[in-house]
Amino acid sequence: MGDHLNYLFGPVPSRRLGRSLGIDPTPTAAFLPGFRVGPDERPRLRKICDWNCVYCQLGRTKPFTRSRSAFFPPQDMLSELRETLAGEAGGSIDWITFVGSGEPTLNRDLGTMLRGVKDMTDIPVAVITNGSLLRSRELREELAAADAVLPTLDAGSSSLFRRINRPPAEFSFADHLDGLIAFGAGRRGKLWLEVMLIAGLNDGEAALRDIAAAVRRIGPDQVHLLLPTRPPAEDWVLPAGEAGLERAKVLLGEAAPVIVPDERRGEFGEGPETDPVEAALGIIARHPLSGEQLIRVLARRGARQPEEAIRLLANSGKVVEVMRYGKSFWRLP
Repeated sequence: MGDHLNYLFGPVPSRRLGRSLGIDPTPTAAFLPGFRVGPDERPRLRKICDWNCVYCQLGRTKPFTRSRSAFFPPQDMLSELRETLAGEAGGSIDWITFVGSGEPTLNRDLGTMLRGVKDMTDIPVAVITNGSLLRSRELREELAAADAVLPTLDAGSSSLFRRINRPPAEFSFADHLDGLIAFGAGRRGKLWLEVMLIAGLNDGEAALRDIAAAVRRIGPDQVHLLLPTRPPAEDWVLPAGEAGLERAKVLLGEAAPVIVPDERRGEFGEGPETDPVEAALGIIARHPLSGEQLIRVLARRGARQPEEAIRLLANSGKVVEVMRYGKSFWRLP
């Protein structure tokens, strides 16, 4: 095995899925085969997405990607997964999760990859998506192979949807809701809606009642309440406080079972890469890490001097440090 994974990352501790082995169906240029970064260059980070959510940990969307495309041969990813699973200890992975450097369903080979993963392993498979393309019958049929699909519902009104998720002008809240309702009606696996609670935007009573009304129409198995604790696309984004979180539990709980994932669950463990710095960089590209997490990732992957490795990474320009609530985080530039 090479030192670098092109399509997989982790396992990482997921707030919803325990120890999750990530599959990135929309990798950035910096993580495609053959891409090389010169000594004075930075990785090119282009998020492949059709929304521009204010809380996105991958930054702003420039430009929008509006149609599905093939980004790499599916068999390349499946071969990488087969080799990775062969090197993992039994029972060390709770879920295999499709979650991209942007929106996973924009990869038109997603159905092929999902079926390939299900043929390869009994580990349950999840897809984390904004849900924007669920109006497509073809995509809904592809996602039928997943054990769980986790789409986004951050708003129950058009005005709030545009303020939070910032889709292209031609995509409406009605479009989004119609897709979620259609998927909910025909699903085979679990449907877990994800609501990101932002202070002053969707944590008030009126906004939450609107979301609850939408939840009733969709009929999910669960609603997961999340908070934007990692550095967001917009600096003014703040997580809802205890009062907002409790209000959401009560009001959304009237529409569906509410889950508040444990932020502390799981830990970054050993992985298949032989280069701990490459392993850390692969995670950071899709999942910004706090300073403490980055040290643990490097140490668990075999770095003898994690602090020195971080210093070298920072000096290379491959990662940047940002502060959030007085806490250090590392992400791609």
